[in-house]
Amino acid sequence: MSKLFDQIKIGLDESLEEQLQWLDPGFGTYRVLKKSIDARTSTPHWVYRVETYGPNEKPETQEFSLAKIKAQLAHKPIIVGAGPAGLFTALRLVERGISCVLFEQGSVAPERMKAIAAYWRYGNLSSTNNVCFGEGGAGLYSDGKLITRIKSPHIPYVLNRLVKFGAPEEIQYLSNPHVGSDKIRKVIPPLREFLKSQGCEIHFDTPVKKVLFKGNKTTGVLLQDGRSFSSDRVILCTGHSAIGILEELAKDSVFIEGKSFAIGLRIEHPQKDINQIQYKTYAEHPALGAANYRLAAHDKKTGVGVYSFCMCPGGYVISSGTEADGIVSNGMSNYKRNSPYANAAIVVSVDHQQSFGNDAFAGLKLRKELEQKAKAEVTAQGGTKQMPSQSVLGFLNMKNAPLMATSSPSGIVPARLDKLLPVDITKNLVQALERFNRSMPGFISQKAQLIGVETRTSCPVRVTRDPESYQSITHSGLYPAGEGAGYAGGITSAAVDGVRIAEAIVSECE
Repeated sequence: MSKLFDQIKIGLDESLEEQLQWLDPGFGTYRVLKKSIDARTSTPHWVYRVETYGPNEKPETQEFSLAKIKAQLAHKPIIVGAGPAGLFTALRLVERGISCVLFEQGSVAPERMKAIAAYWRYGNLSSTNNVCFGEGGAGLYSDGKLITRIKSPHIPYVLNRLVKFGAPEEIQYLSNPHVGSDKIRKVIPPLREFLKSQGCEIHFDTPVKKVLFKGNKTTGVLLQDGRSFSSDRVILCTGHSAIGILEELAKDSVFIEGKSFAIGLRIEHPQKDINQIQYKTYAEHPALGAANYRLAAHDKKTGVGVYSFCMCPGGYVISSGTEADGIVSNGMSNYKRNSPYANAAIVVSVDHQQSFGNDAFAGLKLRKELEQKAKAEVTAQGGTKQMPSQSVLGFLNMKNAPLMATSSPSGIVPARLDKLLPVDITKNLVQALERFNRSMPGFISQKAQLIGVETRTSCPVRVTRDPESYQSITHSGLYPAGEGAGYAGGITSAAVDGVRIAEAIVSECE
C-alpha cells in the first residue's frame, strides 16, 4: 500500500531518496506530488510532498479518458482565436467527439516567430502576427507560467495534456510551474496536428471581423475577406488585445461592462542582485537557479493596490504592442531562465467603477492613450522599435538619469516615465517601490531600471455571460471565453475556461 509523506525538508546538498529510505525503508518507487523552495530561513531548503510505493507497486497514472457523446450537432461550433482558451476549447470538444472550426488571424507558430523577430530587429510590426496574435496567443511569448489562483477540477487535465504534447512532467507537481517560452513553442505544433487529426478544421491567417446574429441569436461569423461561416455556437477566445471584435459586439448590443484592471511599468534588475536579496549567502548555489519574488502593497484608505505581476527570473523584457502607434512592455523567459536579467511588471490597480463609472470602454481608451504616449517618447528620441526607459532612481527623483544595459531584444531609449503616466499612478508606484525596498533591501538600486508601459495585464472589459450556460447574457450561442472576455488571467486559467465552455456545450448535447 502506498504511503504519503508531507512537508519533507531536504537541504540543498541532501538527497530526497536517502530521506525516503529513512522514512519508508525498502520502498520500491515514489512519486513527487509537490516541490517548492523555502528561502524564508537563513538556510534555504526544498519542501516535498511524496507518495511512496512498495517493491511490487506502481503509481497510478491519470489518463483523463473522456467519453465521446453520440449526438451530432447541426452546426460545428466555431472558435475564434488560437490562444490557450481557444486551443483547449477545441481539444476538449474533439476529445468529447464534437468536431469544430477554429479561426486564427495570425500564422502558425514558426511563421509567427519570424514576424516577431522582424519587429524586434527592424521595427516592422505585423498587425496579425505579433506577441499577442497568432498561434499560441500571448502565452507563447511569456515565461510560460502555469501558476493560477483559481480552483478547478480541470487544472490537472490541462497540465496532463500539456505534458502529453511535450511540456516537462514536473509542471504537474512544482509549486510554481513554468514551461518557458522556448518549450511552450514546441508544445503547440503537436497539439495543432492532434486537433486536425480529430476533426478540428483550423484556418490560420484568417481574421474574423465580427460575430453574426439574427435578433439575439448567434448565427455565425463574418471574416475580414467577406466570407461568412454559419454556426449557432461561437466561442470567443480572442485575447486581451483584440479590441476590434469587442467594438463590433457593442454595435450589435451585446452586453459588455467595464472591468477593473492594472497599469504600470516593468522593472529590470541584474538577476544576480535578485539572487543575493532572496538567497543571501546561498545566492550562487547551483541547486537554486534564478530567484523570483512576489510583492504587493495595499493602501487601506484609497483601496489602491500595487503589486508585481508576471515576474520573469532570468528573463527578457519584450516589446509586445499590436498597433503601430503604440508601445507595450511585457516579460518572457525560457525554460532554463538563464538570462542575466530579472524583470517583473509593477502595476497599480485601477477600479473601473470609481475611475470611469458606466463607460465600459474607458479603460481601453486610457490603455491606448498611454501606449501612444510611450511610442511618442520613443519617436522623440529618434527610435522606432525601442521601448521608453528610466532608471529607478531617476523615476523616484523625477529627473533624467543614465540607462544601463538591458535584456530587451528591441532596445530602449531614455524617457521621463514619471511624466508619462497619470500623476496618481506615478505617486502610487513611488510609494510602493519604497515599501518594496524595505521588504527586499536592494530592490531600489543604481542598477535597476523601469521600462514602459505595462498596460495589458488583463482586458479592461468583460463580455458578461451566464454563470451556468457560459453564454452571453444578451445573445444566446455566444460563449465569451478567456482573457479577452474578462474570465481568465494566464495560460492555465484561460485553458481551464476553454474546457469549461466545451463541457457546457457537451452538456447541452447529452
